[in-house]
Amino acid sequence: MHDVPVDEVKDLELDAILFQHRKNYEVDQYEILSEAQRRLPKIYLEHDPPQEHPTNTKHWVDDPAMLLVHVTDFNRLMWDNNRTPAIVIDHGVIVPDDVIYTGEYLKGVVVVNNIRKRGRRLGLDVFEKIREQIPLDLVGMGATELGGLGEVPHDKLPAFVAKYRFFFNPIRYTSLGLSVCEAMMAGLPMVGLATTEMVTAVENGKTGYVETDADKLIERMRYLIDNPGHAKELSQNARHYANQRFGIKRFGRDWQLAIGRFVENAR
Repeated sequence: MHDVPVDEVKDLELDAILFQHRKNYEVDQYEILSEAQRRLPKIYLEHDPPQEHPTNTKHWVDDPAMLLVHVTDFNRLMWDNNRTPAIVIDHGVIVPDDVIYTGEYLKGVVVVNNIRKRGRRLGLDVFEKIREQIPLDLVGMGATELGGLGEVPHDKLPAFVAKYRFFFNPIRYTSLGLSVCEAMMAGLPMVGLATTEMVTAVENGKTGYVETDADKLIERMRYLIDNPGHAKELSQNARHYANQRFGIKRFGRDWQLAIGRFVENAR
């Protein structure tokens, strides 16, 4: 990837245009791109499920000549994609090979940015309820507001979380977070709500546990704290699964194939 001064973008020779934000699509393309560039094949990468009505929200892209790429099957299912062809390309993440799960800390780790401000959708109430009974460390922007540890640099996060017995994702409704993918690749057993794409990434008793009942999650967490052998078994399974599904080489191949086919068909 190369940074380019905004006033020089219109002079570039490009093969396709990729949008990742609504403003990019609705405003920026008309201010930054040339007329010829706006006629190129266009792809919109949607990172999130609909934030308004979960099932009846129409996506702002409605163009049969474009390609809409979602990062999870759940997101594609929930959006009304209009006339735009839609595909799914799973996340791809990189975790250093020398990051090894130890699970030595007899507690769970939660990685959520600004959970206090973002409230119920990000599972603030679930986190606070479970924290009353299970030791949990909160990491991320704004974490200190809730007695958490604050931010950890992204490149140091996998090794940091690998010392915890399990990773807990309290989020009710969002896309499958990169922190979940990275934690699984680091070998952490996963515990979370059985909602959104989490139900496809976590298999109960194999890579972790997902439930819609917070009390059941508390039972699962206690069991993991008391049974390091079981946690180690889940760790190995989680790492293997994440390498298969979220490996960066698979991610690169999927994007190359999608862009190549789309650009070729658009000619």
